[in-house]
Amino acid sequence: QVQLVESGGGLVQAGGSLRLSCAASGSIFKVSAMGWYRQTPGNQRELVASITVGGTTSYADSVKGRFTIARDNAKNTVYLQMDSLKPEDTAVYYCKMTSPAGLGVKYDYWGQGTQVTVSS
Repeated sequence: QVQLVESGGGLVQAGGSLRLSCAASGSIFKVSAMGWYRQTPGNQRELVASITVGGTTSYADSVKGRFTIARDNAKNTVYLQMDSLKPEDTAVYYCKMTSPAGLGVKYDYWGQGTQVTVSS
């Protein structure tokens, strides 16, 4: 049973920083792509940042230059460093792991979410 546990959310003033962590159980983290998503009430969940098995990263335009995603395979953990935070970054942030399930099939696992609130 794979579990993703996020931590690091909280309340911060605009211009501040937070670092989110997502720890994965099991042994498939190393072969899984990881992503951070966020969702606000009434809106769809949107991709914020992703990192491949090989370490290639990508970011939503709205966070480029401010957020950094990184993974530590030894700790089965993915991080999202968020700097220069803005009130519009306020959302529930979710971690997603996309893992191979055999025969070319991939399976998505989601964390429970962590609230990030940026005050102006």
